[in-house]
Amino acid sequence: MEIDIDTAKPGAGKTVLVVDDNAAIRKKLAAAFLSDGFKSCAEANNGREGVELARRIKPDIVTLDLSMPHMNGLEAAAEMRKFFPDTPIILFTLYGDSLSKLATATSGVSLVVSKTEPLSMLIQKAHELMGG
Repeated sequence: MEIDIDTAKPGAGKTVLVVDDNAAIRKKLAAAFLSDGFKSCAEANNGREGVELARRIKPDIVTLDLSMPHMNGLEAAAEMRKFFPDTPIILFTLYGDSLSKLATATSGVSLVVSKTEPLSMLIQKAHELMGG
């Protein structure tokens, strides 16, 4: 019996949405998720684009930056929660320490991860949130 290596990876068949106004960060996150076996990674430049894209692709997990033009990560998370009450949303930010737990919880953020953490930790937390 042969095992397809890609489907043996934890992210196999899953779709991630990466929302960040920094293109280099989006590309690094996309590469990390795709190399983990995720089927696809959609990217958006700001919160408003992220909400619109999420409604179209119905992602399995979302990462949001906090500080973005047009709609910040907390606002985008609150909008996404209206359509996707159970989809894990990770706020991936440099400013996580300054956020209150109440602010992130009321916006619908599942977890806050600092951009200073290794990407492998972000991927691990994503799997934990998706139940894998």
